[in-house]
Amino acid sequence: MQLDITQSGTDTIVAVHAPRLDASFAPQFKTDMMAIVNGGARRIVLDMSAVKLIDSSGLGTLVSILKALNGQGSIVIRGASPTVLGLFKLTRMDRVFTIEPAVATA
Repeated sequence: MQLDITQSGTDTIVAVHAPRLDASFAPQFKTDMMAIVNGGARRIVLDMSAVKLIDSSGLGTLVSILKALNGQGSIVIRGASPTVLGLFKLTRMDRVFTIEPAVATA
């Protein structure tokens, strides 16, 4: 799984370049994201526009990363597809994570 990481002010923007965040990708994703958290990131914006499917393993990984922030940071889900957004709403994780639409490019 490829992640592109950029800084924008206090935001650490992580673009996820994979069509799925499922059991096959979740362990490596968690390892990579924990390195970002341990590196001092506190407001993480996950650009999920390339992700078309997320399963319980992927969702659990996101919760683990949020817990690792220990109440001292946040995770923003940006650009989620309708399928991914539906899972967040179904599991009520849209109340835990901040959900933002994709950023329009000029």
